[in-house]
Amino acid sequence: MSTLIRTLVLALAFNHLSLAAPATNSNNNNHTFDFIVVGGGTAGAVLANRLTENPNYKVLLIEAGPNDEGVLQLEIPFLCHEDTPNTPWDWNYTTIAQTGLGGRSIPYPRGHVLGGSSSVNYLIYTRGTKDDFDRYAHVTGDQGWSWNNMQQYFRKNENFTAPVDHHDVSKQVDLKIHSTTGMNSVSVSGFPTPIDGRIINATGQLKGDFKFNLDINGGNGLGFGWVQTTTNGPRRSSSSTSYLAPKFRQRPNLHIVLGAQVSRLLHTGTDKGLPEFRSVEYRLESDGSIQHATATREVILSAGTVGTPQILLNSGIGNSADLKTVGITPIVDLADVGENMSDHALLGNGFLVNSTNTFDDFTRNATAAAQDIAFWQKTGTGFLVDTIASHLGFIRLPKKDPIFKTTEDPSAGPLSAHYELLVANSLALVKPPPTGNFLGIANVVLTPSSRGSIKLRSNNFFDTPLIDPALLKTDFDKVTMRAAVKSSLKFLTAPSWAGYVISPVNGLENATTDAQIDAYVQKNTATIFHPVGTASMSPKGAKNGVVDPDLKVKKIAGVRVVDASVLPFIPSAHTQVPVYVIAERASDLIKAANH
Repeated sequence: MSTLIRTLVLALAFNHLSLAAPATNSNNNNHTFDFIVVGGGTAGAVLANRLTENPNYKVLLIEAGPNDEGVLQLEIPFLCHEDTPNTPWDWNYTTIAQTGLGGRSIPYPRGHVLGGSSSVNYLIYTRGTKDDFDRYAHVTGDQGWSWNNMQQYFRKNENFTAPVDHHDVSKQVDLKIHSTTGMNSVSVSGFPTPIDGRIINATGQLKGDFKFNLDINGGNGLGFGWVQTTTNGPRRSSSSTSYLAPKFRQRPNLHIVLGAQVSRLLHTGTDKGLPEFRSVEYRLESDGSIQHATATREVILSAGTVGTPQILLNSGIGNSADLKTVGITPIVDLADVGENMSDHALLGNGFLVNSTNTFDDFTRNATAAAQDIAFWQKTGTGFLVDTIASHLGFIRLPKKDPIFKTTEDPSAGPLSAHYELLVANSLALVKPPPTGNFLGIANVVLTPSSRGSIKLRSNNFFDTPLIDPALLKTDFDKVTMRAAVKSSLKFLTAPSWAGYVISPVNGLENATTDAQIDAYVQKNTATIFHPVGTASMSPKGAKNGVVDPDLKVKKIAGVRVVDASVLPFIPSAHTQVPVYVIAERASDLIKAANH
């Protein structure tokens, strides 16, 4: 988006930033609660809601960012690609130099607002596959994480609602597998795009990898289907708007502090021979003061794949040698804290098309953007009610791909894709040329074999950590992204695109050999910000990993981790739904342990 458009949408949003004051701000030291939840994001909001269902539990929710309530930019679904980076709702991190990206450091979006990344993501609702969850159950030794058992938590999370235009969705989604009684609203596109018919016709013409899948959330994620999104009418539905809706925020036993960054957990004694950490230290953004709060039952870290390991490391819980190197006194040697990080690499491809009916003018024309936003505000309709992509495809590499001679298949199983195609009626993910109309196809490596890390930069608790998602670091990841690019080109050979697609742009038009495609990929790949793994689950008693299957941190007492960092493998899906259901099950586990 141009600087002019960004200024417009930020100005609209800043009109509401006065609302970003603490919802409940405890300014006195040493406040005591039953539970303290660190991080008001996708998982943290679920925990705050479910734990305060018991009126006898006093819960403190601490969020570093501002309130999301009334922020127009976060409400409008189509503006999702402008919610990060370089905004007030992003931590505005950057990675260390990425060898797989030619040594580039890239922006690394993470939600810094109530609702966390569910308030700033691309809204795409994908559960993952049966393979994904059954692998979690297998590697942890806990069948509670299996696909079949987790169905109850998908139902508790999802409230499938009619799209804004109330069209018949029976050919876009399998309603039998969706819930209408959960918390977070989900729907399909509420505004038809001019390319919808071409996409669906292409799936029938090409079949094979591109076959139509009525609903990619049924356990088998392979094929092409309609994008499902976390939308409620014309607006984004996030963990904040759903689990922390006003009626829940008003619970007298829920205390929310905003603008408060947790620095570390404090060692408070011993519990059954284990060091316990039941106090939290945090800094108020409003005055810079350092505050403390104590949990009589549990501290629950839901600060995300970057924030959770940083807090643990700051607390002296991690690899002792690494901690000493940066001047942190080790208390508990837990070597895997911050390790095993994996993420989905993202590449945006563009194609010049023979049409004037795309959404590119919104991206490059401030007047058009202002008119479209005003129309959305007045009517709650138009293309801004949707995310930027209308369809997605999940595809596996061929079984006989040569890469499998040297690399074990990192996917969870035959129902799980290696890469994804996201199709859009504009160049939303990359800056469009000043003229012309475009089709966008984004590629995502869903099952990376690369592993990165989160490490401390210094012994300053508030210093940004060293973020290394290791994007495209392995040969497998590079081969997979190359295959995704070729698959995008093949998809556009379907007869339905005849006379519509003119040519690739932004350098893809010159990438005809594998080496040229690899160079193009290296130059243009970024992240779709789905990091997991830095506080991974492992079997109870295992020497590896960070948390047990019940999400209690190993070797200590009083602390659980509930967020994407506990996933030992990245799901072959956008990660918000897996995080929601992790938090739903965690809530039950916590209640059962504290009845």
